[in-house]
Amino acid sequence: MAKGENKTNVMRILDAAKIKYRSHCYLESGAISGVDVARALGQNEDRVFKTLVTTAPKTKKYYVFVIPVARELDLKKAASAVGEKSIEMLHSKDLLPVTGYIHGGCSPIGMKKQFATVVHQSFESFENVMFSAGKIGWQVEMSPEDLKRIIPYSSADVVTVQ
Repeated sequence: MAKGENKTNVMRILDAAKIKYRSHCYLESGAISGVDVARALGQNEDRVFKTLVTTAPKTKKYYVFVIPVARELDLKKAASAVGEKSIEMLHSKDLLPVTGYIHGGCSPIGMKKQFATVVHQSFESFENVMFSAGKIGWQVEMSPEDLKRIIPYSSADVVTVQ
């Protein structure tokens, strides 16, 4: 990527923190789903992650879950992982006001506020993982250890059984 061209806010945050990453563009591929994105980039779909935002109806808290693109969030397991009785997916219309991101371009880095974040237990088993760079058409690839330097997260089994 040429000097500052097409840099997303996520990339600028990583640059400012002096964290190594690689950016990947899939704009020309027509990919829509996370699995399509992984395929378009020639990546193992187990190491490409999607960012999901949930809310707890009782406490009105928001939680972020980062899971493999081919998997589904298990809301009961996810609620247990964050100490809530229940959680539900944040409605798409509420995503931008709460996080600053739109559906399909949500990243765990650079949200309006830092919410409790849980990554799937497989996340740290990879040397590098990929997730949204905060804009549709862009992914960043980095080590889980480097992500933990800027986003505190916990790890749990939060996906449905396949």
